[in-house]
Amino acid sequence: MAEEINKAELRSSSPTAIAKSRSLWPSVLRWIPTSTDHIIASERRLLSLVKTPYVQEQVNIGSGAPGSTVRWFRSTSNEPRFINTVTFDSKEGSPTLVMVHGYAASQGFFFKNFDYLANRFKVIAIDQLGWGGSSRPDFTCKSTEETEAWFVDSFEDWRKEKNLSNFILLGHSFGGYVAAKYALKHPEHVQHLILVGPAGFSSESDGKSEWLTRFRATWKGAILNHLWESNFTPQKLIRGLGPWGPDLVRKYTTARFSPRYSAENVLSEEESRLLTDYVYHTLAAKASGELCLKYIFAFGAFARTPLLNSASEWKVPTTFIYGAQDWMNYQGAQEARKQMKVPCEIIRVPQAGHFVFLENPDGFHSAMLHACRRFLSPHPDSEPFPEGLESA
Repeated sequence: MAEEINKAELRSSSPTAIAKSRSLWPSVLRWIPTSTDHIIASERRLLSLVKTPYVQEQVNIGSGAPGSTVRWFRSTSNEPRFINTVTFDSKEGSPTLVMVHGYAASQGFFFKNFDYLANRFKVIAIDQLGWGGSSRPDFTCKSTEETEAWFVDSFEDWRKEKNLSNFILLGHSFGGYVAAKYALKHPEHVQHLILVGPAGFSSESDGKSEWLTRFRATWKGAILNHLWESNFTPQKLIRGLGPWGPDLVRKYTTARFSPRYSAENVLSEEESRLLTDYVYHTLAAKASGELCLKYIFAFGAFARTPLLNSASEWKVPTTFIYGAQDWMNYQGAQEARKQMKVPCEIIRVPQAGHFVFLENPDGFHSAMLHACRRFLSPHPDSEPFPEGLESA
């Protein structure tokens, strides 16, 4: 494994924070056999598949968001919070690409893309606050506004600590929602926005949710809606199963990344094993960022403050990338494009669903190069549209 772990991580982490990540009980004796140490260790094992050298660090973002009108967490503690960050070696002068994961995921989900992208970009991937190997403060947000601030303001504090500006920002699914909200608030820092199967472009009032109204009227729909509004998350089920949780996650990853859209396996046996281990530890750890769900989305994944409503305020050129079988509807992006006053394109990748970067990495990489041609090619206007992809 070509890996370099930043030793500043240990120096910058407070002894209290490190101690809290460990338990006096061996993991085999715990009901939920995980910890922060387990998350970072499973991340390292997964990223051992990546050949490009990288630095892993815990970036200290402080204990609050200075200057923000809404604190992104209420806490009686002033202990610092950290954003887990990996930065890959790159050629000097390469454009900076910051990658933000989706809901119930972490930065390791991009493991099949890091090598390719690091040949062309300075790739930085993060775990959002409350996810993966980042700090997991108590989630005490009580509104959509506070919840958005939790993610957007903590990302901005991370950007300041990293002294970044003029970067390409990529967000997948819920991470696309956060990336878009960030670009709306801080457009001066973002050169280009790439939204991969983004959530948040539709609402219950857009006339396309009749099926949901009918489903809610059934007993199954009523139960699921109640669980949603009670903030019951899939992660709670995994924790509740204790030592049987890893088996449930194994069944999920095996089924989720089985060959659906092509004859080839999405993951090799080793990739599947390492990803399953990583997913379990990131999902079974303390509940934090996952509790955003009911404040950002209504039941059915309809945004409470749809991005479509802000499309006319867009200030950053944007590329949407969807798998051709993505359950996120690309028509929402088409509606948004009609209102945007900045360049916008929509690319669909064949033989892929919502995890397009895992299911068809070659197609995803072609879409990425086309989206970023302005930063990579001396003649961007003469670059042909990639063969095999579809422009929507």
